[in-house]
This record gives sequence, structure tokens and C-alpha cells, in this order.
Amino acid sequence: MKDHTIRPELREWILTTTRDGHSAQDVLRLMKEAGYSGDQSRHIVARVLNIPVATLTLSTGKRPHGRRTRHPAPPLQVIGDRAVRVTLSVDTPVIRVLEGLLSDQECDELIAQSRPRLQRSLTVDVDGRHQTDERRTSQGMFFRNGETPLVQRIEQRIASLLDVPTDHGEGLQILHYLPGQEYEPHYDWFDPSQPGFEAITARGGQRIASVVMYLNTPEEGGGTAFPALGLTVTALRGSAVYFAYETGDEASLHAGLPVTRGEKWIATKWLRERPYKP
Repeated sequence: MKDHTIRPELREWILTTTRDGHSAQDVLRLMKEAGYSGDQSRHIVARVLNIPVATLTLSTGKRPHGRRTRHPAPPLQVIGDRAVRVTLSVDTPVIRVLEGLLSDQECDELIAQSRPRLQRSLTVDVDGRHQTDERRTSQGMFFRNGETPLVQRIEQRIASLLDVPTDHGEGLQILHYLPGQEYEPHYDWFDPSQPGFEAITARGGQRIASVVMYLNTPEEGGGTAFPALGLTVTALRGSAVYFAYETGDEASLHAGLPVTRGEKWIATKWLRERPYKP
């Protein structure tokens, strides 16, 4: 379908609906109810949201729609005692830079609590187990959900900001990067074509969003890059980058760039479409 065949009003409605936290599947369902054919609506949504057509299917009703996050609207979100500034807003893919999500004291405490437990960083293999990966050269550790009062407070802040229950989050991961260490370009969503997809998603469904929180400011390097956009988010202490995605969203490709001077500490929270049972 040619781009010029999409009416501006329809394009804006799709973007507004997804910005409000509805999934691409929700958009397809609403378009079907409005009289669009399945094939027509899939091509329109794929083009507007810049995602592969093959990842979009109309729900058969056999599997419930999963939860989706609410995307923080600029310029300011007040969550409890924190005033979080939304200093960058991208619609496709959905990206928000959140300044002031964590206090300096919270950053220091997370580093102190995690430092004794650091090990070679792990990724998730096709069977849902954690494994070492040559693409990720940092050290890291996981907190259990709600493991400490500090972790519980941060998890609740994220849940309130994104309008998703705390039990939809995986355990908070802390990563420590030294000069030269990085995490090469990758996707956070799980690939349905991989043989272990069902095992990975059995405990909470697909990942739907990520929050990367910067616990310090590296002297040089260490930002989060989105190659499809030519965008790099600077790692600044207390700030975070939030991004949401659908399965197969190639524009959500991102990387933890190498630290060239100093060190980098981050905390990452992955969110699932259903309650996560580790």
C-alpha cells in the first residue's frame, strides 16, 4: 500500500491511539470494527508505525490481549515526590527520555547494594534460562521483585508512571560497564521464530517495554543508541530512557555504546504483557 493512500486523519488517529498506550493489535481491532479489511488495516498500521507487516495479525480471541504501558506525556510527570521531566519524545518507535526519575541518593544506594553481587552479565537463552553472551561484556546482577525497600519504591514509581502493575516487571537488573565494555545492537522483545519462544513467554508473555536508568554519568561514552533513528541518548545520572515496542518492531533496535572513559552503572526494568512469574 502506497504511503499517500493513508488519510492524514487516519494516520494521526493511529499515532494518537498508540501514544495513549494501546497496542497495534488494539488498533487493528478498532479498524476492523470500523469496516477496514484485515489485510488493508495491517498494511496501514505497519506503514504508520514502521513495523513489519508479518508481525501484525488480527486476534482470534484464543489468547487475551496483553497489557500495554501508558507512554509518559511531556513536559512533566509528577509521581509521588518525584517531578520527572520528559525531555525527549519520539513516536515511532515510542521513546521517552525521563530526567530526574531517580534521586542521587537512590542511584548511590542501588550501586552500593548491587556491587557485592556482581557477576558476568547474562542474557536469556531460547529456553528462558540466563546465559553469558559475547555481545554483552559488562558485569551485573538481578534483584528480586520488591527485594529491598529501595527496589520496591523504584518499581512502584515506574508502575505509576507507566500505568502498569508492578507484577508485570522482571527483576531489576544492575549493570556495570568499564572502559571498552558495551552491549551490541539487539532487541528486547523475544523472537517468535526461535524454538524457545513459548518457554520464555510462558511466565508473563512477551516483553512490551524497557526502562534503562542511568546511575552515574560516565566521563565519556556509554550512551544508549537507536541505530534506526540515528539517535543516542546520553547517560546522565538519575535520568532514564523508556521505550515501548511490539513483537517484531525493528525500529526498537538499540545498543549500550562502549564506555570510553570512566565507568557506567545502569538499572534496567523490562515489562511484560502479563504478570511475570520468575
